[in-house]
Amino acid sequence: MRSVQCKGIAAIMFIMMLFTNYLYAQKKTNDKQAAIEKMITARNFVFKAETVLPSAPTINRQLTSDYDVKVSPDTVISFLPYFGRAFNAPMDPTKGGIQFTSTKFEYNQTARKKGGWDIAIKPQDTQDARLLSFSISENGYASLQVISNNRQPITFNGYITQKKTKK
Repeated sequence: MRSVQCKGIAAIMFIMMLFTNYLYAQKKTNDKQAAIEKMITARNFVFKAETVLPSAPTINRQLTSDYDVKVSPDTVISFLPYFGRAFNAPMDPTKGGIQFTSTKFEYNQTARKKGGWDIAIKPQDTQDARLLSFSISENGYASLQVISNNRQPITFNGYITQKKTKK
């Protein structure tokens, strides 16, 4: 009789432990989603590129260096590579990727019905990039399509994160 009671108590404890872990995971997910939403509505985040998908029929490339787009309310800084066809070569060969700083741009944010956001940034003070189109999920995974005036479109996959504060 006593072993049956011990097994019942052990089963109840096990179920309570699973339920507690589930609640903790839900809270952690909700906290992350709230942080992502806060970054997007504040227009203050960094997109970290992990893979690139050129327009030409080539394979996806895993990026091994640190490439990103930093978005703040008054500035967009892009440091991305470019693979694909360019219609005009840059005068400075060190400016081969999608590298610019913009302080004059349009920022349009739209919440999607099934969660996540679409963000369109149109820089007005750079000659190459015409549109940065972000598609961001609730948990921070994102894709970025860059449409240029002088190059084929290119897509990056990655995630968004908080900007690091300077000390």
